[in-house]
Amino acid sequence: MAASGDEIETLIATMARLPGLGPRSARRIVLHLIRRRTGQMAQLASLMASVAENARECLVCGNITQSDICPICEDPARASGEICVVTEVADLWALERGRAFHGRYHVLGGSLSALDEIGPEDLRIPQLITRLAEENIAEVILALSATVEGQTTAHYIAEALTPTGVTVTGLAQGVPIGGELDYLDDGTITAALRARRKL
Repeated sequence: MAASGDEIETLIATMARLPGLGPRSARRIVLHLIRRRTGQMAQLASLMASVAENARECLVCGNITQSDICPICEDPARASGEICVVTEVADLWALERGRAFHGRYHVLGGSLSALDEIGPEDLRIPQLITRLAEENIAEVILALSATVEGQTTAHYIAEALTPTGVTVTGLAQGVPIGGELDYLDDGTITAALRARRKL
């Protein structure tokens, strides 16, 4: 490696561990930032420090925000009687990109997985059930990935919500088996959301 200084090498190694980046990409990004350190690098460092200090989970839905309640949960126009349940915040952001859903969200924080020893008590399922009555929810949309874990989680939640009488639907067409929502294009997500079906 041609970079000089332990801090630069450490920065490259740290960047290389980020999703979607490898050592070569990380090296290019670090060199680009160093060349523009008074502009882009200083601004990026300042923003990262601010986000590290201020980012937190929304107390209602689990979205990432800088206040206790995220803008989606605070928006009265989003109180449509629908909650879209997603696995992770990245899935929520993917659905928001498509602008097809105008209700509120609930982030589980993972999927049921026997291999990883993640059970129902490790997810935000009890909070979801509490929200149903508090927010007068008529429909729960399970927008979970079409993986074994995602579908197992969807079936568990559908069964847990049966006594509530709330309509439970799931994404239909457009989401491939084994697919992750964060990797789908906006059109596919929109089509899948509009063609949801009852579980």
